Amino acid sequence: MNDDRGMGDPAMSGAQGAGRPGNDGDGVRGVDPDLPGTETITPSARRTPGESNGRATMDGPGAGPDGQGGGTGAAGGARPAGGPPAGARRSAAAVRRRRRINWWVELIGLFAFALVIMLVIKTYVIQAFYIPSSSMENTLDIGDKVLVNKLIYHFRPIDRGDIIVFNGEGSWDPPSPPQSSDPIVRWASEFGHAVVGLFGISPGVHDYIKRVIGVPGDHVVCCNAKGQITVNGVPLSEKSYLYPGNPPSMTKFNIRVPTGRLWVMGDHRNVSYDSRGHMDDPGGGTIPESQVVGRAFLILWPPSRFRVLPIPATFTQLNASNSALAALAAPGAPVAVAGAAAVPLTLLERRFRRRAGGRLGRWRRGRRGRW
Repeated sequence: MNDDRGMGDPAMSGAQGAGRPGNDGDGVRGVDPDLPGTETITPSARRTPGESNGRATMDGPGAGPDGQGGGTGAAGGARPAGGPPAGARRSAAAVRRRRRINWWVELIGLFAFALVIMLVIKTYVIQAFYIPSSSMENTLDIGDKVLVNKLIYHFRPIDRGDIIVFNGEGSWDPPSPPQSSDPIVRWASEFGHAVVGLFGISPGVHDYIKRVIGVPGDHVVCCNAKGQITVNGVPLSEKSYLYPGNPPSMTKFNIRVPTGRLWVMGDHRNVSYDSRGHMDDPGGGTIPESQVVGRAFLILWPPSRFRVLPIPATFTQLNASNSALAALAAPGAPVAVAGAAAVPLTLLERRFRRRAGGRLGRWRRGRRGRW
């Protein structure tokens, strides 16, 4: 901010029993009964009259119908013990590769969704700004980061005493040069500025932060016999927020604030180049309401300076309740709105973690089942 003049499960080889030693030929009966664990038990056949009662159900190795030859023992194609077939291993590796790819796709999608949510919140609800100058001391120090409520002025007018962030282009600053005619370059520039703005270091050179003294229709004068600024004849007691030792103003002015415009001043009056320094500019030093970004309501950083930025009591008699929705002016309101907008992101993140954990569990169970 320019505050002041530069402010699926693993494959089990495709068939039941695949990958188990000695289970490759279900119809093989030519197995030696003396070798434990290798016989195939077949159901007893019905005997017909004249049939021998001594017929064996388990024939010798390689025995055919007459007990001689024709078998398919170990040399007949049984898989070697010790592991799954090569095809099953290749299939399992492919599944693992697909899962790794799917995991990265989901992670990238989650990051993109989070970025979109953050940009929406920053654009329409709340944004952080960095204070680069001393024009608002001691209310705001150089290096402070403030949160700006962008939603509030959709529900109530701007009040006297509000600390606002506004864009001075076309009022205090000359218009910016036209943007590139290339839509890709223009989009990339705007997107980059928006992303940088998420961290309160927006590179915009036309952003200012000041306190509202007069709203449309107000008669603002400096100064009365006591050296006080008056608004519609009401003197302002500004000691609570003015920089120590500063008078309300060393510059005399007498202005009627035009419709749709605001008279703004810094709290460090001796160094603030505010509406008083722009009286020769279009609008007589006032700035358009349409250029207001939002109201600064909280110092977020550094932690030692964390505090709310209320409207000073001196403006209470001038400000009336403007809306039944004035509760949105409360410091926690934009944070609550931002939190509500972040709920879908939280639910998506939990769903992603459950899916990732479930896949890992199924993969482990599949490994145990295969081996």
